[in-house]
Amino acid sequence: MINEETIRETLRKVPYPGFSRDILSFGIVKRIEVDGGDVSVFVSLATRDPAVPRAIHEGIESALGALEGIGKVRIDFDLKDPPDPVASSNPAAGQSSIPGVRKIIAVASGKGGVGKSTVSTNLAIALSRTGARVGLCDCDLYGPSIALMLGATDRQPMATDKNEIIPIEAHGIKAISMGFLLGEDSPVIVRGPLATRYTQQFLRQCLWGELDYLVLDLPPGTGDIQLTIVQTVAVDGSVVVTTPQEVALIDARKAVAMFRKVNVPVSGVVENMAWFECDMGKKYFIFGEGGGAAEAERLGVPLLAQIPIDIATRDRADRGEPIATVDPAESSVSAAFADLARQLAATLG
Repeated sequence: MINEETIRETLRKVPYPGFSRDILSFGIVKRIEVDGGDVSVFVSLATRDPAVPRAIHEGIESALGALEGIGKVRIDFDLKDPPDPVASSNPAAGQSSIPGVRKIIAVASGKGGVGKSTVSTNLAIALSRTGARVGLCDCDLYGPSIALMLGATDRQPMATDKNEIIPIEAHGIKAISMGFLLGEDSPVIVRGPLATRYTQQFLRQCLWGELDYLVLDLPPGTGDIQLTIVQTVAVDGSVVVTTPQEVALIDARKAVAMFRKVNVPVSGVVENMAWFECDMGKKYFIFGEGGGAAEAERLGVPLLAQIPIDIATRDRADRGEPIATVDPAESSVSAAFADLARQLAATLG
């Protein structure tokens, strides 16, 4: 039997072009009308790429056409221009869409385990060591690690009488993370809509104050939270973290493609775990050599940094004393993060 629920379940099999998520979860299907076997689908879309609505149209036709008892299928599009990424990231006198925050930097990865949170934390601290006012928002609700890396697992953020969240301050930066709110053994068990709500609260209801940079530590992949962020705030630049091996680079390409599809500037690639250096100065390229550099060139973006595997980096992260707090003259890894911070600052103005 053809009814609205049947149509909705069928449309959940139609992916948004370039993403694994379906068009219903993207929220672009605004209305469905069923008259006997005839179906009308109304889609609202913001894009300048004519291939996107064409692919969606073909996907809907193909999916609905396979249903038994289907009659005429009508697909209406309401096409709009997306916001100008330059204008949206600079709505008023250089300010971002979060009051008081000048620049927002998203740190992302296509897959987990590549050191994205390590890069986010040390980048935020390295930026603060230049004299900038910096905030760090842990948007990875399911695997928050910022609280541990900042050595603040025993601290909980306070709230004002207006239910505004007061971020934790550690190592010269302001930070918010689900890790501050839950115990180490407490999992976050929420579906997409609630995860979206938590993310928006971290961004909008946190008293960040006056910041030069707000670094967003995104979860791995290209899912609900990433899309919520780019739809909620104007991101000025994004950093994609990868390791040199092909299995990580494949997913890094997806992260870059996601940012480009939603008009977020890609500042560049950070190659983490680039090599291991022994006491004699010899480098061992455990995950392959030059993968990040080659991928950055292929994507047409800068290779911002190559961060080696380093025992001190891992040890200090576990103890809540990030490697970026060390004088760059005493640590090549700290120096690499300091250089990354300088490059981003120059790129973002």
